[in-house]
Amino acid sequence: MQLELRHLQAVLRIAEAGSLGGAARRLGVSQPALSAQLRRIERVTGGDLFVRGRGGVEPTALGQFVLAKARRVLSEMDALGAEARAISTGGPLRLGCILLVLLDGLLAQTDLSMSGREIAVDLEDSVTALARMLGAGRYDAIVYGEVNDHQVPLPDGALARTLIPKEPFGIRLSARHPLAGLDRIDLADLAGESWMTPVEDDDGGPEALVAACAEAGFSPSLRYRITDRKMHYDLVAAGRAVSLCQPTAPTAEGTVMRPLVGSPITGRIRLAWNRSALSAGQARQLYGAAARAYLANVDNNRFHREWWDAHPEVHPVID
Repeated sequence: MQLELRHLQAVLRIAEAGSLGGAARRLGVSQPALSAQLRRIERVTGGDLFVRGRGGVEPTALGQFVLAKARRVLSEMDALGAEARAISTGGPLRLGCILLVLLDGLLAQTDLSMSGREIAVDLEDSVTALARMLGAGRYDAIVYGEVNDHQVPLPDGALARTLIPKEPFGIRLSARHPLAGLDRIDLADLAGESWMTPVEDDDGGPEALVAACAEAGFSPSLRYRITDRKMHYDLVAAGRAVSLCQPTAPTAEGTVMRPLVGSPITGRIRLAWNRSALSAGQARQLYGAAARAYLANVDNNRFHREWWDAHPEVHPVID
């Protein structure tokens, strides 16, 4: 076997996550599959790259060497793609996003052309990867979320603007669930449920969910991690799981959404851009398009419209 870029990315993910389980979730593979891949990589490199410790895994001396080379190679590959696109004329503005509700509306915007420049959108499941690729020049701008107090570190040369400073997450559950008739749900009443694991595991979401459940007196059973929306909604409708969700999430047949008592989990949405790639005017236009896409979903759920009207301080200001 020869080392490939995906092998270097896997090693880097393990180091970033500090555990095989966390890295597997970010890569979208099972932990046994990642463990087997790591063993094959270690056979090529000639020794162990990580050792297990109390807090997870730590790189060995050989692992530190491989990681340094991996970062350099991946950075060069990112730069290669960015520079090649920069040389080409008339290229689109490259926008990276995580799976946010506003993304559908953002893609549907008819005015997503700035100074004659079209927008190409890529979807990622890692906020860390979005920030890294923004710094490497693969993306000109990114739209991402942060949960509770979590803050995503941004690369040098990036500017950022908060789109939505706060939104209270809700719970999606089956319309046949015994709690479905309530206007608000106490998190403690969901102690015996199976949960959907948040798709992004590096935006503070999983930690916020676990911490909120611990405060409510239980540890959540994180059973499913489904990126396909229809499958996600079907499992919830069947009563097999409940899920944390943005308050602007669309309705889905067989499910209901309810706010949590006390709003223990909140999110914010931010836009960041490479100041050498976007002018101040283009950044304002992109912010305005994202704001309009968010506002188009405020009425998806009555409880959020009521909360939104009561909190004008979180409303985006469109220039």
